[in-house]
Amino acid sequence: MSRVGKNPIKIPEKVTVEINGRTVMVKGPKGELFQELPPLVTLARKEEYLQVSVPEAQVKSNRALWGLTRVLVANMIEGVTNGFEKKLEINGIGFKAEAKDKKLILNVGFSHPVEFELPEGTEAKVEKNVIIITGSDKQLVGNTAARIRNIKKPEPYKGKGIKYIDEIIRRKAGKVAKGAEGKA
Repeated sequence: MSRVGKNPIKIPEKVTVEINGRTVMVKGPKGELFQELPPLVTLARKEEYLQVSVPEAQVKSNRALWGLTRVLVANMIEGVTNGFEKKLEINGIGFKAEAKDKKLILNVGFSHPVEFELPEGTEAKVEKNVIIITGSDKQLVGNTAARIRNIKKPEPYKGKGIKYIDEIIRRKAGKVAKGAEGKA
């Protein structure tokens, strides 16, 4: 049995869940999300809980889909109630970011400022050198943060660039200047 998949999902008071065939729709205070269920997985509502099940639990691929579906639906419920956020840190002299409308304007060492269009369902705030990406869809928030990080990845010599707030950059030693023994 899937240890994750067999756990029931509690539905909070402010959240409504609708199951239409293979589609699950979750509405809450932070928005609404849709998810298409895999073919072998069934989702049943029991009072204030949701239960995910598969026909043959001993088949490895069924167990994997069972746990995955349970986590996806649980993340949808978490997203419409509390939302998700990712924090990115900008390091470098003169590097800065600014959030305008649905755009993020980054000055990160290029000859021009980079304008990043935020996808629908995400928001960005900038506090000093920290960019905070928020939204109700966990996958969309993580993907947006990864795309922003890809604009200027942190380099290993001075650590300049855009990195996750909890990311550790392994530093490399730079070139060592040769002394007088190198000249003859």
